[in-house]
Amino acid sequence: MKFALLDGIKTEATPGSKALCQICDSELVAKCGEIRVHHWSHKSKRDCDPWWENESEWHRAWKNEFPIDWQEIVHHDENSERHIADIKTETGWVVEFQRSFLSPEERRARNSFYKKLIWIVDGTRRKTDKKQFDKILNESCIIIQNPPTIKVPFPEECSLLREWVNSDSLVFIDFDGSTRNEKSLLWLLYPKVKISNTYLSYISQAAFIELSNHDGFEKLVRDVIDPMHKEILPMYEKKTGYGN
Repeated sequence: MKFALLDGIKTEATPGSKALCQICDSELVAKCGEIRVHHWSHKSKRDCDPWWENESEWHRAWKNEFPIDWQEIVHHDENSERHIADIKTETGWVVEFQRSFLSPEERRARNSFYKKLIWIVDGTRRKTDKKQFDKILNESCIIIQNPPTIKVPFPEECSLLREWVNSDSLVFIDFDGSTRNEKSLLWLLYPKVKISNTYLSYISQAAFIELSNHDGFEKLVRDVIDPMHKEILPMYEKKTGYGN
């Protein structure tokens, strides 16, 4: 974890310090070595948030693009279940940064729990994912120019798409890892639709961060992504007969 509670204040880990966990209220100790990013760890092994994963430099770099007040927020549902969201914006959008493999069952549970959920998936975890993704793009076609929308007829040929294609939430794939620059892109995988094809679009990482930090993502979803998902793509399928 990046943050723990020290005298009730969210605090980052510093050598030799101790604090309390936001979820289970147990003692945490600072881990400040030279290899891994500085973080908090439970003093003794215990069950806390089962959805939490160890942070990499990629996780931390993404978190640092957002206000501290949005980072590692405890989210409650109507049944008092609690989990720590990587990012939670002022308008209630939760952004989760996912690097490790996630079972379909856990992904569905998180989609249901957070409601307004955006996934940022690290596409560099396996060496083969980028190669497979590039091959898919070369075999796909652009069906709409603005915003650029790509129809992918055989997503199962890319392991990363196959894992995420049936998500009910928005999924953005990051193939630049910790080496991103001003030209870096996020690839949007549209939420599942009742057709055989999969659809992709893209946005610059800088634009995504700018929109998110200024509550513009709500407008992007409402005015661009949702209409594209709910109307244009099904109309295209019906008109052309694809997916039958």
